Amino acid sequence: MNNVKRPADSAATKDGPIKRPNSGPPTKQSSLLAWAKPKAITDAPANKGADATSSSTSVVPVIKTKPDILKGLSDEKKALLQLEQDTIDATWLRALQSEFTKPYFIELKKFLKQEDENKQKVFPPKAEIYSWSRFTPLPTVHVVILGQDPYHGDGQAHGLCFSVKKPVRPPPSLLNMFKLLEKDIPGFKIPNHGYLESWARQGVLMVNAAMTVRAHNANSHKGKGWEKLLDAVVKTISDQRKNVVFLLWGKDAQNRGSLVDKKKHLVLQSVHPSPLSAHKGFFECAHFSKANEYLEQQGQPTINWNSLVDDKS
Repeated sequence: MNNVKRPADSAATKDGPIKRPNSGPPTKQSSLLAWAKPKAITDAPANKGADATSSSTSVVPVIKTKPDILKGLSDEKKALLQLEQDTIDATWLRALQSEFTKPYFIELKKFLKQEDENKQKVFPPKAEIYSWSRFTPLPTVHVVILGQDPYHGDGQAHGLCFSVKKPVRPPPSLLNMFKLLEKDIPGFKIPNHGYLESWARQGVLMVNAAMTVRAHNANSHKGKGWEKLLDAVVKTISDQRKNVVFLLWGKDAQNRGSLVDKKKHLVLQSVHPSPLSAHKGFFECAHFSKANEYLEQQGQPTINWNSLVDDKS
């Protein structure tokens, strides 16, 4: 097992403390946009003789600058894509840069611009739409959890699926995830919050199929183009990483299983944790322990799912 210390997460698993490099985003929610600025990732140890994007040790490569996705574009497209340039993690920006100039994505950004012009409130806040990329850079991904639509209540969505900011109460689907964890992970105690940053900083990528939503209007941004970007995210992980666990809950997530190379990765499927379907097998799926068992077998760091209890973020 590779054990390196994580600053805000000292809870132990059954095999001892899981330790992490200090290359993740800051623990303060208010500093997300500042962390999105291009900067070098220099605190990861060298990965001898291995490709950093696919190694079993998942070392973050040194990246001094972001690619300039705005170069050569019209002023209109530059304005539309400035948010992506400014707020997406450098490793993800490099991996996905060809997507951002495709017609579907430009049309998506025009739609979002129109929402702004129409004074529509959209969640999550712009600075947090891509927080999933900053919390979990591509070379650090070990587990993938796919959601559907961001929470559409005030103060809830912040760019990680199923997660809510403190002190917002955990929504029903997240509470059902916690109930499964109580059964599945020894010593897990349901926390008094639903903020999942400590999972993300350990390599759990949590991203929604639609990455924005109109306030108090569920699925209002469904089918606008975000889903194609998520397909690219999943395909990128499948192609560039090894031994990743994909937790696909519900039909929407399961449909993306076809994008995953199952010879390289583990795909686990179950019903969605929503109260409408969780009773049909979700509480018996044991996906959290199965994910750790697979990661351990592959020589990968396991996830300290208990980290939420002592999360100091």
